[in-house]
Amino acid sequence: MVECCRRAKDIPPFIAMDVLERSQELERAGADIIHLEVGEPDFDTPECALEAARAAVADNQTHYTHSLGLWPLREAIAAYHHRRYGTTFSAEQVVVTAGTSPGMLILFAALLEPGDEVIMANPGYACYPNVVQFVGGTPVRVDVFEEDGWQLRPEDIARCVTERTRAILINSPANPTGHLLSAERMAEIARLGPMVVSDEIYHGLVYEGRENSIFEFFDGPTDRAVVLSGFSKLYAMTGWRLGYLVVPPGLVRVLQKMSQNFFICPPSVSQWAGLAALTCADEDVARMRSIYDERRRFMIQRLREMGFSLKSPPTGAFYVLVGARHLAASSYELAFDILERAHVGVTPGIDFGPGAEGYLRFTYANSLENIGRAMDRLEEYLAQNYPGKRATG
Repeated sequence: MVECCRRAKDIPPFIAMDVLERSQELERAGADIIHLEVGEPDFDTPECALEAARAAVADNQTHYTHSLGLWPLREAIAAYHHRRYGTTFSAEQVVVTAGTSPGMLILFAALLEPGDEVIMANPGYACYPNVVQFVGGTPVRVDVFEEDGWQLRPEDIARCVTERTRAILINSPANPTGHLLSAERMAEIARLGPMVVSDEIYHGLVYEGRENSIFEFFDGPTDRAVVLSGFSKLYAMTGWRLGYLVVPPGLVRVLQKMSQNFFICPPSVSQWAGLAALTCADEDVARMRSIYDERRRFMIQRLREMGFSLKSPPTGAFYVLVGARHLAASSYELAFDILERAHVGVTPGIDFGPGAEGYLRFTYANSLENIGRAMDRLEEYLAQNYPGKRATG
């Protein structure tokens, strides 16, 4: 028997993927599953990005690129941020990666000595603590509350800052809640002292209010902020595996060496597609955002009608996190029971930390027709298994 190291054995599963993979097993057995569990856009990649990819293949642009990414793409990312947020940084600070997850991995590998701490929200994206722990760091969870719009409170973060704190990790719009962090709170967090790592992967998918980039809260260049983003969500390019970091100049060479050793370079064709998406897909993005918003409103209404608790509706990303404690103590068992009986894939709240136990996450990154069918199935499931039960408060 192969004996794996403790670091590998102890990493928790990404439960959303466990739900998806069980869904796929049921589908192979003939079941009709409606997928509301994984945050993957159901839209096709914009045609201008596809055309750029076809042109890159035709021109044999299929070889290694620079380990930090194509220079025109890095320039375009810097220009995009300046155009969107008014922030200014050098294209030399952009590190293009094979998806945002590898970017997060090499970033925290660069920042953390064993035992160093990263402060993050509870609940928050499931993989954050797992990545930090895998590279030897310690995740420090700060509770956020539905009654407060699931927003981090700067004063609670400040109480957790120690001499071992290396970063504060924020995500707005947030997964799994779909909520924005206010500009006022972001400004306070930026003043706390530690580096702020801002996961901005859902920027552009906001339906009420405005998202802010962390760089807006520093006067000029700073060594205390990092942006993590990519193309998967906004441009429906999940399978292209294309992300990026914007980092202080002193981190670039360190990340470059890790990229060289671990990934060689980002995918060449994907980079040309990403460059096109940044420069010519605005109309596609606007169309997708409008459709997401329609789905969001529909799903919120149906879930509330079924008796789920939703005190603070989401305003960004493509998730709805609803209270389901009135149905079951274990969100894990409830989610898999819904999958097996109703054939609807949903993600249990416990995947996102103890602060989301008792909740279920639904994604509206599926067609309105399929969401409607899923809600009908869920309503029937509740009538059969939990008649008359509704959330209180």
